[in-house]
Amino acid sequence: MAPGGASSKNNVLPLWGNEKTMNLNNLILTNIQSSHYFKVNLFELKTYHEVIDEIYYKVAHLEPWEKGSRKTSGQTGMCGGVRGVGAGGIVSTAFCLLYKLFTLKLTRKQVNGLLTHCDSPYIRALGFMYIRYTQPPADLWDWYEGYLDDDEELDVKAGGGCMMTIGEMLRHYLTKLEWYSTLFPRIPVPIQKDLERKLMEHGVMAKVVDRNNGLEGGNGPTAASNHQNSSSPGLGGSVNDFKDRHITDEEVSWGEAERIARLRRSPSREKRARDEGGRRHGGGERSNEERVERDRSIVRRERDEAIDVRRHDRERREHHHQDRKSVV
Repeated sequence: MAPGGASSKNNVLPLWGNEKTMNLNNLILTNIQSSHYFKVNLFELKTYHEVIDEIYYKVAHLEPWEKGSRKTSGQTGMCGGVRGVGAGGIVSTAFCLLYKLFTLKLTRKQVNGLLTHCDSPYIRALGFMYIRYTQPPADLWDWYEGYLDDDEELDVKAGGGCMMTIGEMLRHYLTKLEWYSTLFPRIPVPIQKDLERKLMEHGVMAKVVDRNNGLEGGNGPTAASNHQNSSSPGLGGSVNDFKDRHITDEEVSWGEAERIARLRRSPSREKRARDEGGRRHGGGERSNEERVERDRSIVRRERDEAIDVRRHDRERREHHHQDRKSVV
């Protein structure tokens, strides 16, 4: 959901950062502004809908440079390809159109139109990238949250070979600065930590909802299998990994299971569980309470199982150690 409202008063979308460069890398911006495609072809496009049609027909990847056009061999340090400086190349159609959208000074309604467009995933992807470059870091979660589980796929690599879903792409936008040969605007450390925490909670809540759907739909074994094998892309795996495998004392402290259990039963998680239950059961108060209580019992049972496993392994190691001493 976009920050702000949908009223005409809030339809104006303020820009964050440099209002002339769109916070783009200087080399990419220079190549865009000097390219024949931007100066001639895109100059003729005057309306929002004309630009959308151009994206539909011309965009096939989301890299800033066309395949094979940028030579970075022999460059080192700050002149390397990662930093997006040094030798240029042929700037991509996608980034030319991204900057063209910026020159139109899109309204909030127009940006939402990009995000929900049904004709092409690249139209949506450029809308999300426009937000990443032009909106305050503190607002990124509000823009992206509703699409983190979006499973529409697109190939983001020039020349093909890197398929990802919209949800995976957004998690990358929120957790990484690098995007192929360029960098996104930096996110302040406190905001970055808050985003990572929200992503973690979002992953936990998604698993609880999947488990409940499996129980209600009679697909318990299938749902349980999917739940066990699922993970949160971009965050290094599932927060339930401690249940799927034993964590040794060398890997983590004794309080890890309790810390994750507290995270699972946090107020925000319980609130989202109540909201989800209300939507599925018509908002019945009794159903919401039963659902929350069932979620709490599941969390308690998983926590107790994890603690029992750790206690059993510790006792086994102590017993083994005593046996070895007795033999000696």
